[in-house]
Amino acid sequence: MIRFIILFGFSFMFFMLHYTGDINKFINMKYAYLSISAVVIMGLLSIFEFVRVSREQIAAEKKLAAEDSPPDCSCHDHEQREHSHSHHGHDHAHGNNTRTKRFVSYFILFVPIMTGLFLPAYALDSSFVKAKGFSFPSFEENIANNPGAHQFLKPDSSVFYRKDDYDNVKNKQLAEYINRPSVALTDADYLKGMEVIYNTPEAFMGKTISFDGFAYKGQQVDGNHFFVFRFGFIHCVADSGVFGMLVEFPKNTEIKDDDWVRVSGKLTWEYYQPFKQTIPVLKVNEWRAIDAPKDPYVYRTT
Repeated sequence: MIRFIILFGFSFMFFMLHYTGDINKFINMKYAYLSISAVVIMGLLSIFEFVRVSREQIAAEKKLAAEDSPPDCSCHDHEQREHSHSHHGHDHAHGNNTRTKRFVSYFILFVPIMTGLFLPAYALDSSFVKAKGFSFPSFEENIANNPGAHQFLKPDSSVFYRKDDYDNVKNKQLAEYINRPSVALTDADYLKGMEVIYNTPEAFMGKTISFDGFAYKGQQVDGNHFFVFRFGFIHCVADSGVFGMLVEFPKNTEIKDDDWVRVSGKLTWEYYQPFKQTIPVLKVNEWRAIDAPKDPYVYRTT
């Protein structure tokens, strides 16, 4: 029966994550069909397990009912009982060891069910950036050697392609943006557009770029500079990252960490000492405070 509870628990947990909408805090909704499939498959398996256990219990009850009287005590039965008794101590120790292992296994499986059902799914914010530290790979680097690593500032989907295939994808995506007089990044194309800009920043110098995000000052930025970020998923939370740009605001701008803003300005270059390299920076000419969106995350959909 415990197997039934575990299977049903996982199925119900994934169902509730979809029902409440919290599933988008864990996966890119482009791949939601996988978790929906898990709901269906584990739900069916739990039904099969329940039916199997029920049949075994019914068969056991029928067997007990058929035993109207105790069996005859023959010499052969007496010998079997003595043999069984001689191994009782060994079987008892072995049984305890097996039950302990089984308990630990079941406990490990119960933990994600309990946390998924009863712990709230909080949205990531600037505290995640502070906890993970903050770095920015050079334009020549990628995450090929560690595809599960969290990315910062610059989205990099090259790890999911062969080099020739990624070059084709990169050129195709650049063609979508290169002829635009201005680039307004929406939730739908935030990651793709930001990756295009970072791949070929020289093609967008002087163009007006606008996007939404939350501010992060941190300890490495001074003056009127703030990072403006969005947390994004390429596939799931395991390869999530915080993506955006260093933004130069007008003088005396008052913004706090996690304040949501909409920025618009011209792309330029600046040498940023903490990263020891020149990076693209958005020099703002217009900005305003906005409410945090219902879904603070962005996803790679293409």
